Amino acid sequence: MIEKAALLLVPLVVAIVFHEVAHGWVARWLGDPTAQEQRRLSFNPLRHVDPVGTVLLPLGLGLAGAPVFGWAKPVPVDAQRLREPRIGMMLVALAGPGMNLLLATVGAVLLGLVAQSTGGTDGLVAAMLIQFIGINVFLALFNLLPIPPFDGGHVVQGLLPRPLAAEYAKLARFGFPLLILLLLVLPRLIPGANIVARVVVPPAAWLSHQFFSLAGVVG
Repeated sequence: MIEKAALLLVPLVVAIVFHEVAHGWVARWLGDPTAQEQRRLSFNPLRHVDPVGTVLLPLGLGLAGAPVFGWAKPVPVDAQRLREPRIGMMLVALAGPGMNLLLATVGAVLLGLVAQSTGGTDGLVAAMLIQFIGINVFLALFNLLPIPPFDGGHVVQGLLPRPLAAEYAKLARFGFPLLILLLLVLPRLIPGANIVARVVVPPAAWLSHQFFSLAGVVG
């Protein structure tokens, strides 16, 4: 049980922390130093970890065999301090999933090196790298769901005409209840209404396979 928890939580915490820091990096690059001012451009997990979203929920989902998702304390971004607020917020939003895909690439390279040096993927390090790749791919695609306040929601908001974008942004206040409704309640009430299983898992499985192929192992 302890080993399984470690195999899940260590890659997940790394993936989430880098995801959040990437938001802050791009925001600073685009003119908003808010995250830097609040000391959130740090890789210290304690500055980012949310006890429920980063630890308890994903651990419970993982041990139950369900798709693992979670969140950290959001890195603060002030759109009004960005040089181009609408485009800037879209780029800031895409930075998180982009970082996760970059981490998955690094994980695939490391997995390939480990597999070559040990002759397989049976060891603890290889198992953790396999989890690391899968978690990063899943988080990248999961966060691109067009649901405020997910990263995908910010992208949709930036693409909509301003009046519609303002109305769409109001959904963010209902983000967490909407998430629970769509991901946990509806699948139990309506067969086939599992958004994660239908929308996120298939492309995540395909993309993970590409990374495992890059590593030269069967995923």
